[in-house]
Amino acid sequence: MEIKGTLIPIGGDENKGLRIHKKEKYNIEYIEDSILSRVVAESGGKDSLIVIIPTASKIPDEVGQMYLDAFGKLGCSNLEIANIRSREDSGNPKFIDLVKKADCVMFGGGNQSQIIADIAATEIHDILIKKYKNEAFVLAGTSAGAMAMSQEMITGSNPKRVFTKGAVGMGKGLGIIPQLIIDSHFIKRKRFGRLSGAVSRFPNLIGIGLDEDTGLVIKKGNFCEIIGSGMIIILDPRKLTHNNAEEVARGGFVSLSNLITHILAPGDSFDIAKNEIYAAQKYSENA
Repeated sequence: MEIKGTLIPIGGDENKGLRIHKKEKYNIEYIEDSILSRVVAESGGKDSLIVIIPTASKIPDEVGQMYLDAFGKLGCSNLEIANIRSREDSGNPKFIDLVKKADCVMFGGGNQSQIIADIAATEIHDILIKKYKNEAFVLAGTSAGAMAMSQEMITGSNPKRVFTKGAVGMGKGLGIIPQLIIDSHFIKRKRFGRLSGAVSRFPNLIGIGLDEDTGLVIKKGNFCEIIGSGMIIILDPRKLTHNNAEEVARGGFVSLSNLITHILAPGDSFDIAKNEIYAAQKYSENA
């Protein structure tokens, strides 16, 4: 069955038109070209119902308002917040009805494990999966909201020991895109070791490292387009010739050979099923 929905995982710190910085394009005049603008377009336009879920955050009211303001700057007014703070909230008929009616659900950042604790294996989780598979529906998430889309989800790490066995915490995510392990804030927070540790444990899955203000638009469950202002790193372990993650003792160094790495820029794309990379531009030999 072909998946009808669209996933948009974002690496965090996306342009919300809220900040002004001399060296960065984080201000209102650029938000029309932002990732959030693409979320609106994929959802069907400014009149689409966008439901914001700030479950991952310790400051949900502030995060919810921030997205109301950001989407408002893009001309959207059909906006709702489902402030789910517990598994009981996931059974709230009001929130269930909002998710059923939504053209887009947007998960905010924070702690991805909180999303799992409050939403996984609830009616809202089931609705999200069914809508993603069967409807022209957008599921977007930033930072923790992106990482929770994986089946095998990174829960945390010891930054001083990321290349050692046991340093990368893993748990079950929402399972929306089971082929991928998604990490966020990838370049700024130097998470190559963390993601390589994750794929060493699950060498049949592809690791996706999302830079800040960078995301993927995933169509049909396989075709991925890079959007935003940064880069993504793909770690593909499916053709490893050596992986000692099973044999090495806890705390020992993990070694991998033939870990295929791709560095992709906005406009590039790749197909998960076909294992193919497509560059945005082709250069002549004399370029």
